[in-house]
Amino acid sequence: MKKSKLSLFLVLTLVFSLVLSACGGGKKESGSGSEGEGESSAKQEIKILDSSEIPTMDTSLAEGSTSFTYIANVGEGLYRLNKDHKPVPAMAEGKPKISEDKKVYTFKLRDAKWSNGDPVTADDFVYAWQRAIDPKTASPYGPYMMDGKIKGAKEITEAGAASKEYDLNTLGIKAIDDKTLEVTLEQPFVFWEDLFAFPTFYPINKKFVEEKGEKYASNAENLLYNGPFKLTKWEGTDATDWVLEKNENYWDAKNVKLEKISVNVVKDSNSAVNAFEAGETDMTGLLSSDIVPQYEGDDRMVSWLEPTVFWLKMNQQNEALKNVNIRKAIAQGFNKEDLAKSILNNGSIAANFMVPKDFVEFEGKDFREKHGDLIKYDPKAAKEAWEKGLKELGVDKLEIRYLGGDTEAAKKTDSYMKNQLEKNLPGLTVKLESVPFAVRLERDNSQNYDLQFAGWGPDYGNAISFTDLWLTGGGSNRMDYSNPKYDELIKKAQTDYATKPKENWEAQQEAERIMIQEDAGIAPVYQRGANILLNPNVKGLAIYNYGPDYAFQWVEVKGE
Repeated sequence: MKKSKLSLFLVLTLVFSLVLSACGGGKKESGSGSEGEGESSAKQEIKILDSSEIPTMDTSLAEGSTSFTYIANVGEGLYRLNKDHKPVPAMAEGKPKISEDKKVYTFKLRDAKWSNGDPVTADDFVYAWQRAIDPKTASPYGPYMMDGKIKGAKEITEAGAASKEYDLNTLGIKAIDDKTLEVTLEQPFVFWEDLFAFPTFYPINKKFVEEKGEKYASNAENLLYNGPFKLTKWEGTDATDWVLEKNENYWDAKNVKLEKISVNVVKDSNSAVNAFEAGETDMTGLLSSDIVPQYEGDDRMVSWLEPTVFWLKMNQQNEALKNVNIRKAIAQGFNKEDLAKSILNNGSIAANFMVPKDFVEFEGKDFREKHGDLIKYDPKAAKEAWEKGLKELGVDKLEIRYLGGDTEAAKKTDSYMKNQLEKNLPGLTVKLESVPFAVRLERDNSQNYDLQFAGWGPDYGNAISFTDLWLTGGGSNRMDYSNPKYDELIKKAQTDYATKPKENWEAQQEAERIMIQEDAGIAPVYQRGANILLNPNVKGLAIYNYGPDYAFQWVEVKGE
């Protein structure tokens, strides 16, 4: 969600929210046609709604699931997620040759072209990965996805942070020839296929980027595509409508049925539903809570529990939020069960954890089984911690800024949170700041907030996609949380225990307990239930649990 990944890097009503994502959850291929139905005579065009503009289409700069979803539909990496949600070779022609120590992977690339007819080469991958890790690029995901995984990445990141010289050629990626790519890992890890399917690792045509200069990725004309679709209309980050059309140069174009996808931004869920009922769109964004009950039992509503967790980030650059008692007061000071059932009312569940329920398993047991609930709503304990924290700070009241989204549903949730916190924590004033998603991303990157309502969906099918967010100085931390014990456990999970599932599992579970229960580094709110309306004639939409939210590659319109 991803993500982002998240991908993740999320606000309440994003159609393509973060992040997004992972293995073992409830997402599925929606509206799959049965075998042997034959070719459809219906026009292969669909109209869909999104509740957010696209913040960027630059793979090196993307960090939100809206960007990742569209990038994944117009681009492709060594691997991609298939319609069964499994990573499979894409630009790679088959599985790689793996060295005995499981650190060096040699990929053979298939014959593939960019949308301008140029061949996709190994150098395109080298350039893209080096560009993403280059400190000068300031990629929010490059260091996060590569440090500790791709050899040399961490050293480049650290050198850049210290204003020291670095050599991008020390990154563990090398073009042996035009069609042979060698990748060297820092150490072996089990989710490498998921990683290489993520948009940060997609190729970029260096010649095209240099020709375009600052205009690169600014609109549809200043982008190249190697995936199933291409953007034929997109005027940039402020655009409220865009168009994707089939990319005839895509290596597997013969199996792409859909010819055109027209997208419009509609931030109000009621307006989206009205457009759907009027036949003006084939797919809505996520439905708001007041609408979901109206469609219970309606086969046009597709529902699932996402492995996406929303929480309050507490920025410790704020002196008050450095105080653990203030953080514990906030984390226990709102009724998340009531929020999930009464305000959201969309299948979401209260989250008393960081790593979601029904996301990953080991030996038949869910990650949540050991510790279960780590921090719950407890107004008495919240008030006690609050009073203790205020005394330690030498004040009797606090005003805290709260950064939230600008959609109607987001404003409803944020208003509830404000009322709960002010009610349960005497002397607290919460100042709401409602901004568009792209602005929230900018302010998150610059840590210009006190509290931030955010969320995360995994970028690959492993709990580490959540737990490594909060490493000291980590690229996705951006709230100054730091605990040496937490760092030690996660680094062991990434290194010593990378191929030892039991030890890896236990280290991450203990790290999560420390971060949530002892430190209250974040205040978990809910795990999201997702619901969209989808035209029953639209078959084959893949809805993912990690990485991009949707893939249109296998969509076909049935009926007249």
